[in-house]
Amino acid sequence: MQLVYHCPVCDTLNYASPSSDDRTLSCGADGCQWQREIQETHIKGDRPLKCLCCGNPDLWRQKDFPQGLGVLMAGTGATLSIIAWAYYEPLWALGILLVFAAIDMALYTLMPDVLVCYRCKSRHRKTDLADDHPRFDLELAERYRQEEKRLAEVQQQKPQ
Repeated sequence: MQLVYHCPVCDTLNYASPSSDDRTLSCGADGCQWQREIQETHIKGDRPLKCLCCGNPDLWRQKDFPQGLGVLMAGTGATLSIIAWAYYEPLWALGILLVFAAIDMALYTLMPDVLVCYRCKSRHRKTDLADDHPRFDLELAERYRQEEKRLAEVQQQKPQ
């Protein structure tokens, strides 16, 4: 299993491969002393039951593909199709859309799934995924986003 997470103290991007021997996550940044012990109840074999970084039980399943690249591909396909349509080439316009749809379908089929934490956005890669992990839930994501905003407001209001 691989874990990609941001340090909660210094926001440095970290990569870890927790094993049965080493059950400690730590920040790799100079001067940051953040560490977290992975609880036995958070992992079962090679399958996380809770987020290994923050302990949150709410994880969602998604494809391990950069969203920005997907949006760029869709925009490029749409733009090329519009250009072909503007030159009165409807077969080319439809062909371009079909090619990009086929590429999208191939990537969707071939790319592996990852588990993502709603709270800290940690990505759990190369795990044993069961079919019971839900896909993205907008209501749950909004609850965690609102929680993050409230915590930020409380931190700003604290006297220093």
